[in-house]
Amino acid sequence: MVSIKKYSKKDFEGLRKAGKIAAHILDYITPYVQAGITTQELDQLCDDEIKKCGAVSACLGYNGYPKSTCISLNHVVCHGIPSERKLVKGDILNIDITVIYNGWYGDTSRMYIVEKASPKAIELINVTYNSMMAAIDIVRPGVRLGDIGYTIQSYVEGKKFSVVRDYCGHGTGRIFHDEPAVLHFGRPNTGAELEPGYVFTIEPMINVGGYKTKLMPDGWTAITADHSLSAQFEHTIGVTEEGHEIFTLSPMGLSVPIQ
Repeated sequence: MVSIKKYSKKDFEGLRKAGKIAAHILDYITPYVQAGITTQELDQLCDDEIKKCGAVSACLGYNGYPKSTCISLNHVVCHGIPSERKLVKGDILNIDITVIYNGWYGDTSRMYIVEKASPKAIELINVTYNSMMAAIDIVRPGVRLGDIGYTIQSYVEGKKFSVVRDYCGHGTGRIFHDEPAVLHFGRPNTGAELEPGYVFTIEPMINVGGYKTKLMPDGWTAITADHSLSAQFEHTIGVTEEGHEIFTLSPMGLSVPIQ
């Protein structure tokens, strides 16, 4: 039986603060996501702002990861390493931020568009966001983890996209990656039953083509096996007595990119 940590109402205060900082960083970087800037420059801007907020990046040095953020472009599913690659018009990208503030982790990611994206890319982004929010909406005590995965999978596949199987959401709080594993596919009424105090991420990765992925030689960057476009959104949430709380909502309301 998997052991899942429970956090108190007082703990939730620390999670709110860490989550708010992480969400603020994604708001802060939004106007900089333009053609001509490199993903390394975006990473540095994010790291500087994280430090200004009194936090540190949880990614930098984690199992040897070399940067402060993950930035995943186009057919990169997740864990894209910032580089000298310049953004160009039509790119879509996910920026994934995890901060540590007073020992608490705030983990969130969001999609961005460089100037103007294709209709298919826009549809992919919207379906990905909607699938995450549909799953979050059902979170409350008594719901089971399989219900979360089933909600995402049934919605996404109904829109003719696919759900990545190789990566999933995770418990968090005082630890970056903890139990439970939160799969984005599954069968209803299976898996652990949610209880007040559980804290975890929901972060579906959705592909235009097939669901299979390929790990690049750098050991981090995961791409779609068929090089189709991929998108991801992520929130950190806590289960409450009444339902749930999202710790990583955008302070500026910038949930999805506007084109």
